[in-house]
Amino acid sequence: MSFFNKNKERMMVTVVAIILIVMIGITSTERMALNKFEKLVGNILTPIGKISNSIGKNISDFFGNLKNIAKLKEENESLKKQIAQLEEENRNYLEIIGRTDYLKNEAKLLDKTSFNLISAQIAGKEPGNWFDRFTIDKGLKDGIKKGSTVVQGIEIEQNTVIEGIVGRVVDVGPNWSKVVTVVDEISSISFKVLRTQDGGIMSGSIDGEISGYLFDNKADIIKGDKLFTSGLGGAFVKDIYIGEVDEVVSDDEDLMKKIQVKPAINFKKIYNVFVISD
Repeated sequence: MSFFNKNKERMMVTVVAIILIVMIGITSTERMALNKFEKLVGNILTPIGKISNSIGKNISDFFGNLKNIAKLKEENESLKKQIAQLEEENRNYLEIIGRTDYLKNEAKLLDKTSFNLISAQIAGKEPGNWFDRFTIDKGLKDGIKKGSTVVQGIEIEQNTVIEGIVGRVVDVGPNWSKVVTVVDEISSISFKVLRTQDGGIMSGSIDGEISGYLFDNKADIIKGDKLFTSGLGGAFVKDIYIGEVDEVVSDDEDLMKKIQVKPAINFKKIYNVFVISD
């Protein structure tokens, strides 16, 4: 028997073992790099993976943004409500500040007045810049009568508050009254000069101004003189402050001494008034 035949099985096992060892080595070396097929698959799948990751991120960002938008909208609505509330509070504060002088004068007047005063609020006014005619929220059931004198508290000197003329009641209902003020063109009021006791008549105008004349064309009257109601004719209660002389005009042709009057009341801003009750 030849050597080959005698060792045939051992030689075959050895050859197979050698082949396997060589293949393992070759395979191990080649796996350090991708083959063409793997490269092709990688080239196709890599962009797809990037796109997929990008889409996933964008979707996540989109829903995240939606959540943020909803949250911002809610916060925006809350801020709008807060701003509206602050604006309302600011208007109230400004109104209180604007009425401070009036409220102080009102309190002082109520503390010292000798008249029976009925407090009333302005319920409405006729169109225009001036409070020449307006409605108040008190009427017959409150003791107000047609012809009643309407006043406000006016500080003529430091800490000295007296009644200042506003007008008179011309119509009255159960819970309302209509007032025509002294700046209205149909108003006519008799006055006296505090310093000299000279008297005269004054009236309002369509421009909201008050002018008048003295009975005595030689009367001693100067700018700054204070004027009060005289009570003549009974249209207004006596000794209510009207205002002061703003200008004196001598009219030699008509033999009259005319005056322009600066009223004590600001007829562009009237909030509350008092009605003198009998």
